[in-house]
Amino acid sequence: MPAIETFRIPKHRRHVPTARQQVRKALANWGITDHLADSVTLSANELVTNAVTHCRVSCAQVEVTLTLHGAELVLEVSDPDRNRLPRLHESGLDEEGGRGLALVAASADEWGCRQGPYTKCVWALFALGETESTRVPSAL
Repeated sequence: MPAIETFRIPKHRRHVPTARQQVRKALANWGITDHLADSVTLSANELVTNAVTHCRVSCAQVEVTLTLHGAELVLEVSDPDRNRLPRLHESGLDEEGGRGLALVAASADEWGCRQGPYTKCVWALFALGETESTRVPSAL
């Protein structure tokens, strides 16, 4: 049975650090630390930042879900602006932003997005190495 951690934050930049902290805490509770925790936390930071920056639905909330199942960890970030799907593009050297999805693509084993009836979800999948999967409690 998978272990799942879900939380929501208001769609505002000042709540991005809260999301980052909650992701880090959930990973630590599952015994996931070191490089993998850094990669998942970085990806969460980028995906949540994108959601709060680009979602055009006022008073929206951003939902973050972590699912640990077997040797895979999936990070999902959802918001109610279902028609604005993210796309990977190359940023120029003089651009300040636009590298978040490239960081996610480099950190995760796979990533993508999907539309629901009322939301979009951007996800990233991370394969657990042998050391991480052996640390995860068997009750999960």
